[in-house]
Order: sequence, then C-alpha cells, then structure tokens
Amino acid sequence: MLGHIDMIAIVAVVLALVFAGVHIAISLGITAALGIYLMTGDMEVVRTFIANTAYEALRDYVFAVIPLFMLMGDFLAKCGAARDLYTLGNRASKWLPGRLAAATILANALFGFVTGVSIAAAAAFSRIAYPEMRRYGYRRDFALGCVAGSACLGMLIPPSVLMIVWCVLTELSIGKLFLAGVIPGLLAAAGMIIYVVIAAKLKPELVGETHASRKAAKLAVPLSAGVARAADTGPVEDEATIRAMLYSTLLVIALIIGTLGSIWLGLCTPTEGAGIGAVGALLLAIIKGIKPREVWQVVLDVGRTSGPLLLLLFCAQLYSRVLSMTGFTEAAKSFLLATGAGPWGILLVMVGIWFVLGCLIDSISIILLTVPIFAPIAVHLGFDPLAFAIMGILAIETGLLTPPFGILVFTVKSAVPDKSVELAEIFRGSIPYWIVLLAVVAALAVFPQLATFLPSL
Repeated sequence: MLGHIDMIAIVAVVLALVFAGVHIAISLGITAALGIYLMTGDMEVVRTFIANTAYEALRDYVFAVIPLFMLMGDFLAKCGAARDLYTLGNRASKWLPGRLAAATILANALFGFVTGVSIAAAAAFSRIAYPEMRRYGYRRDFALGCVAGSACLGMLIPPSVLMIVWCVLTELSIGKLFLAGVIPGLLAAAGMIIYVVIAAKLKPELVGETHASRKAAKLAVPLSAGVARAADTGPVEDEATIRAMLYSTLLVIALIIGTLGSIWLGLCTPTEGAGIGAVGALLLAIIKGIKPREVWQVVLDVGRTSGPLLLLLFCAQLYSRVLSMTGFTEAAKSFLLATGAGPWGILLVMVGIWFVLGCLIDSISIILLTVPIFAPIAVHLGFDPLAFAIMGILAIETGLLTPPFGILVFTVKSAVPDKSVELAEIFRGSIPYWIVLLAVVAALAVFPQLATFLPSL
C-alpha cells in the first residue's frame, strides 16, 4: 500500500493529463502504470500486470454488448426510424399545447430505447425536429433547448452506453440497471413535457401562437431547400404513408420489447439480447430499403466508435485495480467519513463533483475516472447501488447541458441546419430541462424505490 502523498500523486497525474488534453485512455493507462511502479519499483511487474489485465478484461463476454447495441441503434436510425417516431408522436399529440416540442420529447424517449446515446439523439433531432418547430413559428431558443434538453433522455433510458460502462466497472447486473433506469427516465420525460405544455399555455408566442411570432418565422433565415418546400406545401403525409410509418414504428417497439424483455426476464444474457436486437434491427432496416453500401457504412461507423471505447474500458479496469491495490479507495472512504458530513453530505459532494466534471469532459470519461472511487464508498454508506448509479448518470447528464463545455449543446450547434444559431441561445433554452434532471436526482435521493422497484419484481 502506498503512502498518502503517492496516492494523491496518482489521482493528480490522471486529472492533470485529462485536463491537458491527453486522451482519457492514455491518461488512465499511464497513471495505472505509475501506480504499479511506485508500489513495486519493477518495470517487469508493470508489464506483466498490464498484459494480464488486458487479457482478462477484453476476453470478457459482456464487452460485446456495447458494439451490438450500437449496431442496433445505428441500423434503426439509418433506415428512418427516428423520423417515423417523431412524425407519429407529432400527429398523436395534436391536442397538446406546444405539441411539436412534446412530440420531440416523446420521440427522444422512444429513441433512447433504440440507441442509448444522447449525442446521436441530439444530432438526429437537430435535423428532424428543429426545422419543423421553426416552420410553425416556435421561438428559436425554445426549439433549440427542447432538442438539446430532451436528448439527455438517451443516456438514462435503456439500453444506455453509460449504464453498460458503469456495470462493467462495478460488476452490477446490466439487466437490473436497465430496469432501474426506466421509471426515472419516464419521470424525466414527463417533467419535460409538463414544462413545455405549461410554457406554451402561459406564453403562446414561444410556440408560434401569435401573429408576431408567425411573421418572425416567415422572415427567419431559410434552413434548407427541403424545409423551404415544406413550408410552402405544408404537411403532405397521406394515409398510406402514415400506415407505413405506423407499421415501421410498431416493428421498432416490438424489437425493443423483445430485446430488453428477454434480458429482463432472464431468457438470455445482455450480450445475447444485444445480438438479437442487432440482427432484428438489420432485418427491419432491410425491410425499409436500406442499401448494402449503407449497411457496410453502419458496420464501419460502429467499429470506429466502439473500438476506442473498448480500449477505454480496458484502461479503466487497469486504473480501477491499481486504485484498489494502492489503498486509495479505502483512504478516500476514510477521509470522507472523517469529515463528519454524513451519508447525505458525502452524496452531495459526489454529485457536485460529477456536475462540475460534466461541464468540462465527456460522460464516459467522468464515469471511468470517478466510479471506481465513488461506488465502493456509496455502498459502504448504505446507498443502493442501482439508485446510486442512476443518480450518477443523471448528474453527469446535467453537466452535458452546462457551460462552458456542454457537449450536447455543441452537438446541436453543429447539427442544426440554421448556421446563425448561437451557443448562448441553446444554453438559455436548455435551463428548464437542466432543472428537471436535477429534480429527478433529488427525487431518487429521497425515494430510491423509483430505481429499485422494477429490478426487485
């Protein structure tokens, strides 16, 4: 076991490397190697430890879950499932004030069941939902905030990449954590819909319900030729088109229920369920007319995304083992308990750290850096590991909407067809969604049963 100065040095080095712009996998790997060397003073031991960890980590069956779920999501996104979900959500909510914003939130919640990636949802709906809302006179910051804020649902509603990474690091059941995210995810979606409905009632100009806002929408900068044509002709979906979209959406829902249900009921492992989902999504994409070239492109894209992610997970496991061996986790636990802050005070400190880091670096990096330290402390303090995991993911997601980093905000900025959009507008419009996410974190802290009810059935 190392001395306190060496332990602090290990954490200080990894943070310094990350904030200096060094890739998170390299930062974790260098720090882990440093920790082993400080303990043993032998480079041969360092090499052997890294080699053994690499073999044990990367041959783990559960690692295949990530690329398989990514394949499922990418096939469904490529074949137009996101647009179908949005269009049907829009038509089903015509009676609601601010129906386009509500449809965006509903579609993002459903899309979360498909992809589990917030950034993918933000990119997709920036091009699908934002032009439609602007065409109907929605105020720009309101429309942008809706797209960015509701995209956070992607990481909370299973199958979520963050949940899978969390489970790999903590050895939690992936199926149980997927179930734990359902009620908080639906609660967050409901809170967002309630906000847009109340906002549309109190300030109709936000959703194009006044003469002035309609005139402003007509004078707005053209978004694209396709949107301009749509503005001239209005919605043209005929009955056959709606039937086709309904059929497509029902197939997507059946695939989601079949994939997640088989995992939850214990009929297959998460890896097998992800494999079934990927094959089902490919068949659905073929039915909807995906081209062979697009299938190949999806496979390549998933390979490019998941390859570095698997390297990240290996380095994180290495880092986690080193922290445990050096005694840093125990030292951190003793230090936090010695402060006298109590379980709730320590939880508040952890959530605060997640929130601050969420403003600066991406979600997966935050989990890789903090969960090996925080999860054992939370279990020792008596917090349910499933509820704690959902609280952590939510706290990190709020950071994605917060200046100065706010990766979801930057994603929306780069993806929207209207290039005159400013970052400040998106941040301003996202504030209510940020508040909703924090409210769900608080609700989970007080009522952990929101996360534990379904897994305990």
